[in-house]
Amino acid sequence: GDGSETIKSLERTAAKKADAIVTTSRAMKQDLSRHGWPGEKIHVIWNGVDPEKYDPDKYSSQDVTSTRDRYAITEDDKMLLFVGRLTWYKGIRNLILAMPQVLSQNPECHLVILGRGKEQRDIVELARRLGIEDKVHYRFEFVPENERILHYAAADLCVFPSTYEPFAVVSLEAMAMEKPVVVGANGVVGFTEQVVPSGPEQNGVHVDGNNPADIARGINEALSNEHRALEWGRKGRKRVLRYFTWQKAAEQTISCYNEILKT
Repeated sequence: GDGSETIKSLERTAAKKADAIVTTSRAMKQDLSRHGWPGEKIHVIWNGVDPEKYDPDKYSSQDVTSTRDRYAITEDDKMLLFVGRLTWYKGIRNLILAMPQVLSQNPECHLVILGRGKEQRDIVELARRLGIEDKVHYRFEFVPENERILHYAAADLCVFPSTYEPFAVVSLEAMAMEKPVVVGANGVVGFTEQVVPSGPEQNGVHVDGNNPADIARGINEALSNEHRALEWGRKGRKRVLRYFTWQKAAEQTISCYNEILKT
């Protein structure tokens, strides 16, 4: 994009000199190719998650209740979870803007936000102006992994409406914890390769992260059928086990090196 010319020059030189380039998604491969990188050199190897650590069976109902109690979210409420840096391309501002429409159909919803970034003050002020400050809860810090996992366990739905995301593992973490997900799918976004939005393998909903109304549409769709949402969560974990473990990433990386050594 419009970043540093020095960095772009170094990247172009490295791409030209390298025997191979590894990126984490087909979306990123296509973006690099559009910027003139040699497509025949680019190998796609997805990132992974540790499904032994991110395992819903390891966390008790007491763990879930204590996490929800922290935000005064009851068993009858719906907890939406966002995890990530609070920057514009993560779609956090548009997620806040989507909440009034979500609450009009699902007034029992609460949104929990874990992360830090430049938009902290702005999203707090935005929620206040929209009159939903009692429905949005913030943890402006880097939450330790074990505590982050408890938040996934406690959530009913995880929402990541990014507009630029070469891959990201937050959706995989949520999927491994058997949570349905709503993800941004417009632009250079690797979520589209992780989350199946329709058919027998569906595990979530794709939305336009630039459009608050579409984010709200996706959230409301996911919340409209509790049994279906639970099934999406189970299918998400199966998908992680099949495609998105670090073991598989390591095997594919070794295969990539072996292929290069043969040339």
